[in-house]
Order: sequence, then structure tokens, then C-alpha cells
Amino acid sequence: MRRQIPPVSRLLLHLAAAIALLAAAAAAASRRLGVNVTGVLSAFPDLTDFTRLLASSPVLAELAGRSSLTLLAVPNGNLPQSPSAFAAASGADLADVLRYHVLLEYLAPADLRRLPASGKLVTTLFQTTGRAPADLGAVNLTAAGATLAVVRSPAPFPGSNATVLGAVTAVPYNLSVLAVDGLIVPSGFDLAASEARPPAAVNITRVLADARAFNVAASMLEASGVAGEFEADERGAGITVFAPTDDAFAGLPAGDRLQSLPADRKAVVLRFHVLHSYYPLGSLESIVNPVQPTLATEFSNAGRFTLNITRANGSVAIDTGVVQATITRTVFDQNPVAVFAVSKVLLPKEMFTRTEGPGGADSSSVVAAKVAASSPPPAATAPEAAESARTPPTKLSSPPALRGGGQDYVTASAPARATGGWRCIALVYLLLLPLRLV
Repeated sequence: MRRQIPPVSRLLLHLAAAIALLAAAAAAASRRLGVNVTGVLSAFPDLTDFTRLLASSPVLAELAGRSSLTLLAVPNGNLPQSPSAFAAASGADLADVLRYHVLLEYLAPADLRRLPASGKLVTTLFQTTGRAPADLGAVNLTAAGATLAVVRSPAPFPGSNATVLGAVTAVPYNLSVLAVDGLIVPSGFDLAASEARPPAAVNITRVLADARAFNVAASMLEASGVAGEFEADERGAGITVFAPTDDAFAGLPAGDRLQSLPADRKAVVLRFHVLHSYYPLGSLESIVNPVQPTLATEFSNAGRFTLNITRANGSVAIDTGVVQATITRTVFDQNPVAVFAVSKVLLPKEMFTRTEGPGGADSSSVVAAKVAASSPPPAATAPEAAESARTPPTKLSSPPALRGGGQDYVTASAPARATGGWRCIALVYLLLLPLRLV
């Protein structure tokens, strides 16, 4: 005979389930709101002066809603007596100096220990202002003996640099705070530039040419004539561009015949590298719908020329059905445009097919089926529906633990956001325990 659950126990069970759902909803809402940077820094007295600088500048508002960041914080004892005068003496604006300390990529101590000998170029928030010449809005991170890393400008001439003292704290995958031994001033600062000047339209071809290592992609884009389409689409929901590096093009199999394609089909491949929505890196890492239409989809039938975007092994993976690529770094990120470097050329399965080459190696070849590259785009949907469909998700990723270890510079733990979930589990267990005794 089955034992009936007493009404009181059933009520407790429903109550526990409701509490767990509310806790999960609260955690999700917290992630959508982004990280309270000054709230995180307030736990560290040695960073009060830097926190005050950040809070009194427009940079703090620019960080709202962003994720996958690394903040290079300067301890009180390492700040100059007058940071504003220090920045002005270098010909820079203090707000831009602070932007130069915000890296648009989450870097744990373990990531710094794996830096290649040539260093790693990481885009900063200063690059998004449009006032940084070429790629001088990025920093070059290089390993340096027993220290974690040295941060310096990628400029060919000597410039400002700082040494990473250690890890301060982290909100896993959303915010990593590293202590550095001084303020870093961006090189090549344009004294004539002003924050009051409205930003110019983003020229994707110029962004790729200035960023180095994208010469093939930039020249293909310029020759194709589709660059104007990209800039026109910026005015809507924005765009996200996946730019293959020169090494990615050099690594194409000999049988892919990409460069021998007619101009209209090359244009399809280029459109296939662009999403018609602005997605910062954090949104790509936690994207709700992994199957995303591209600009090439708009010139074809629905469901064709899509990309499958997922998070794998700590990186954003992109699967075309023919090749699997990963995002290697942020090239440019300023709403409504994001440009990311990818490890491989994205070949659509509608035009290419995977074949087995000598020794079992995969290669790709052009599909004989003709692509309707010049067909008109589908009819526009209602404005409300179109805006809803193109609005990028704001959910931010928050895995339960850091990717790597490393000795903390400030011996205090990060805010334990995951503890709420464990408390809910423990509460559910305690509430269900009487049922086993009935």
C-alpha cells in the first residue's frame, strides 16, 4: 500500500520548491544587471583611492552591463599623488587612462601563466572610444620571470608599462581584478581628440587593417563591396563580426577554392561571418539560442547560413557544420559594433562540404549546388517583432568556480554568489527530511 504524504509535508515541499525558484530567478537577475565593480572593490581597503577615481569618472557607467572584463587596479601606495596631473603631463585624459585599465577579456591568473613568449594583445575599453590610433587602444601582456605578467603598450616606441602584482579577486568569468604597480598611459594619445566629439561611424575595413593580422579579411571586404552593407546595418540592432586572422586563411585546405569563387559567392561567405545584432563577448558566452542567423541568411531562406555558437572549454566555439572555430580575442567592441578574431575561416555548409583528405585529414571543397547569392532579402517583419528578434540576450555567464588558481595579492575572498544556491539545496533537503520519517 502506498504511503500518503501528509498535507503539511506537501505544503512544505511546495514552499521549498518556490524558494528555490525565487533564488534562481534572483541570481539570474543579478547576472543580467552585470557586476557592481565598485561594490566588488569596496571590500579591499588598499584600493580605495583607485575605486574613488573610478566612481568619479564616466568610466563606471560604461562598465554597466558589460561582462568578461579584467580590471587592472592600482593600490593606494602605487598611485601618483595627483592622478589627473600625472595623466595630463602625459598628454592623456584621466578617464581614458582608466579605460586603458579595463581589458575586454576575462583573464584569470592561470591565463597569465600560459601567455605565449610573444605576448598577448588584449583590447581595452579605451579602444572603443575611437580615439586610439590603430591598435594602440590595446595592451600587450607578456610573461616576466617570477611575476605574473608585464602590461605595456603595443607601440613600437618605449611607453608606459606596469607589472602585475597578483590577483585581487574575481567574480568568475564576469570580472577579474588584478593589481598592477602603477598607472598605465596609452601611447599615441590624440591631444586634439575630445570626449565631446561624437564618434564617427565604424569602418570595419579600417578596424581590421589597423588591428594587424587581418590583411586578407580586410582586402576581401574592401574588394567585395559588402562593407557598405555592414555599416548600414550598424544603425539597426548593430552587428557582430567574426574576422578570420591571416593565419586562418593560410591554414585553409588546398581544395577549398575560396579565392577562386565568383564575386557574388565570396560576398555570401563574408556575410556569413556577420550576425545582425550587437553581441559583446559576455553575451556570446551565455547566448540563449545557439543557432544564430547571419547576414547571409537574410539573402537566402530562413534556416540557411546559420552559425551554432556555444561555450566550450572556456572559449566561445562557432560551428558552421563544416568547420569548428573559436574566438581568440576581441578586436573592437563599441556598441553597436563588436569585432572578434576567430581561429578559422567560417565556411558555410550550403557552399562547402567536408571531405576526407590524405591520411584521414579533413579538408573542404566547394559544393556544386548554386547559391542564391543575389536573391532579395526576405520581407521585413513588424518593427516590434524585428526589434525583439534582434535584441541580444543580456544573460551573463557565471560558472561556479575560477578557471585557474594563483596566489591572491589581497588575502580576501571574492563575493560568493554561488552560496545562495547551496543554501537553497540545503533548505530543500531539511524540509524533505521529515517525509522520510513519515
